[in-house]
Amino acid sequence: MPVEPLVCADTATRVSSVLNRDVKQFGKKHMFDASEETCWNSDQGTCQWVTLDFPRTVKVSQLQIQFQGGFSSRLCTLEGCRAGEDLVKISHLYPEDTHAMQISFATFQVEETVLDKLKITFENSTDFFGRIVVYHLGVLGERL
Repeated sequence: MPVEPLVCADTATRVSSVLNRDVKQFGKKHMFDASEETCWNSDQGTCQWVTLDFPRTVKVSQLQIQFQGGFSSRLCTLEGCRAGEDLVKISHLYPEDTHAMQISFATFQVEETVLDKLKITFENSTDFFGRIVVYHLGVLGERL
């Protein structure tokens, strides 16, 4: 079965922080709006994260992330779970930061996992202050 985007209008998203609490300019919604002009910009601090609660069970197989150069993560940890369960580690991802203005989409194959909730933790920011800037976050797979 072909992969499809899993994030939809009914997907509940949370982020660890937003730069200066300015959700209008830097909020989480900008990771999913398909605009090259907008982004989620975290505030400073270690271990920024994004959680996605899907409206129905999904099977995740790929992750796409587009960071701004200099504000990416050297290590991303994926965790997931079914409804009512505790998060368990799925895998680690190691994005490369070329310090280009915007890194092109990095697509990561992940072990196919059936889940209702996904957490992506950005554990090692390339920014001295721990900020993360994401222009696009795509989760691909199939809806079950």
